Amino acid sequence: MAQGNPVKHKKKTKSVLKNIRQTARRAAVNRMNRTRVRTAIRRMRAALGSADTAGATKLASETYSELDKAIRKRTLSENTANRYKSRVALALNALKAKK
Repeated sequence: MAQGNPVKHKKKTKSVLKNIRQTARRAAVNRMNRTRVRTAIRRMRAALGSADTAGATKLASETYSELDKAIRKRTLSENTANRYKSRVALALNALKAKK
């Protein structure tokens, strides 16, 4: 038995249907952009974990670029993306200092 308030459904007017389409499209775009950022960060972390200085240096600019694109497309907030970039830079500098 369901508890709480029942879910209210809107009537399927033209504007509601259009809003549903817009939401689905925006969610797909945001998911694509977020996936692209996460993949770039994952590759960067793999390069840092394997102590591949040359590969990590090459991937750093690509990762920064993906993060900046996510900021422009408003997929990530600026503070979040800058925090990711800072952590990547710290890890890369630590790796370079080791060698």
